[in-house]
Amino acid sequence: MDSHKIYQFIVDESGKGERLDKYILGVFPHTTSRTYLQRLIVSGLVLLNGEAAKKNSEVKPGDTIEVRVPPPEPSHLVPEDIPLKIIFEDADLVVIDKSAGMVVHPGAGNRTGTLASALLYHSDAFKSFGDTVRPGIVHRLDKDTSGVLVVAKNEDARRSLAAQFKEHTIKRRYIAFAKGIIQLDNGIIDVPIGRDPSNRQRMAPLALDGRDAQTVYKVLKRFKDYTMVELSPVTGRTHQIRVHMKYLGYPLLGDDDYGWRNDKKISRHALHAAYLGFVHPATGEFLEFSVDLPQDMKVLEKG
Repeated sequence: MDSHKIYQFIVDESGKGERLDKYILGVFPHTTSRTYLQRLIVSGLVLLNGEAAKKNSEVKPGDTIEVRVPPPEPSHLVPEDIPLKIIFEDADLVVIDKSAGMVVHPGAGNRTGTLASALLYHSDAFKSFGDTVRPGIVHRLDKDTSGVLVVAKNEDARRSLAAQFKEHTIKRRYIAFAKGIIQLDNGIIDVPIGRDPSNRQRMAPLALDGRDAQTVYKVLKRFKDYTMVELSPVTGRTHQIRVHMKYLGYPLLGDDDYGWRNDKKISRHALHAAYLGFVHPATGEFLEFSVDLPQDMKVLEKG
């Protein structure tokens, strides 16, 4: 059975005369590298108009590209004895107050010290997901974002929670501190988000490959040169809140990717997942969890 994941693209006018690997890099839906794509081409896993592509192939409008991505090699995720702030736990799920600085699951440059490894050590239930780097993880918070996060402990719970996120029925509220004084008391940011073509590790508003994204905001308190704001993402795009706040003109304090770092106020981006509400996969009960601001953001709250 072929376990390759297949991606198909049709070249538009913007790709005229562009190298194949560069074009794929610009439209690929996940973070990858040009070097990795070149390896796929050399391995015969990229088809151009139905035939194996060459490394130096150029594309033209109307060309069909098929990329066959082989399954990832086993992760061999190692359980690690890392303390977790557990808010709630039962046979189906665990709700955690994640600390800023903890990576949710392994990635480039972050193979150890992750929430995923801590979960494997915490309970044998997570081993039922097999050799995966995301045992039961259905959503994530950025490394420097603190706050509430839910993880499934079995496959039925994982499917239920994943469906709720996909259907946008999960309720989420974040607290953030943004540079500048937001004039309107509330509003909605409705701007699509996609990969930044100049830096594939970042996201950008109004990108060519952008997907719909909406964030509702409400000003909680204004200070001399920054604003405390509550944010409720309707959708769940990567870095959504941070990108939307930059687009609005009020990037988060401490955000060195989408704003200006201000170490005098906070040493990481000032974003905290304060509330999470969802339907319990087994009982059907609507559960709600809230966590207080961490100390570094409490300092900002005092002005």
